[in-house]
Amino acid sequence: MIRTKDEIAKMRRAGKVVAEIMEKTREFVKPGVTTLQIDKVAREVIERRGARSNFLNYHGFPAVICTSPNNMIVHGIPSKCVIEEGDILSIDCGAIVEGYHGDAAYTMPVGEVSALAAKLIQVTEKSLYAGIEVMKPGNRLHDIGREVQAVAEAAGFSVVRKYVGHAIGTAMHEEPQVPNYWPGTPGPKLKAGNVFAVEPMVNAGDFDTIELDDGWSVLTADGSLSAHFEHTIAITEDGPEILTLA
Repeated sequence: MIRTKDEIAKMRRAGKVVAEIMEKTREFVKPGVTTLQIDKVAREVIERRGARSNFLNYHGFPAVICTSPNNMIVHGIPSKCVIEEGDILSIDCGAIVEGYHGDAAYTMPVGEVSALAAKLIQVTEKSLYAGIEVMKPGNRLHDIGREVQAVAEAAGFSVVRKYVGHAIGTAMHEEPQVPNYWPGTPGPKLKAGNVFAVEPMVNAGDFDTIELDDGWSVLTADGSLSAHFEHTIAITEDGPEILTLA
């Protein structure tokens, strides 16, 4: 899908709402708060900005953000779960403006964390930006995942295979998918006007996953820590433009 300049402008506005959600939730997170309280902060941003949530009621999901602590990779449901000193917390958030979507995620330390946790967060964010760097017209879609995988595995970590990035626009999840690893083929050529949500999920241990009975929460199979970073990126003639930056 090639998006027009007007469409990308709308996605840019959605992205600014998402960026504010990330900023306000990051400021709020501290030991002793619940993930449900963090969700309330995100709701307030969406309402104040006149946007809509793309997570709420998506296949029945009950919240406007996903909150995934420690060995939970993605899709954690906000609850009365209390965040504690030494935890790491991944927050995935999105918004809709004028029918167009923005989607982003980050992982943060809660107070003082272990050296392994700090390294995992740093490497996962670095892997995202390595993937973004190659998002230029003429490169191939799967170049993104190859760069993500190279950074993560060079640090001794693994990249989740089952859950991947995606094209985004008038729906949150559009085709094609964007693997965070090299799948063995180069994929289609990237073109100006393409917009993708790139979201590496990196585990400190193995990349295998398990799902909880709630139908959403995804954990590392071996109990190791996991981090998740994501941005929505438009490809322009001049290279990548991150739409979900503050």
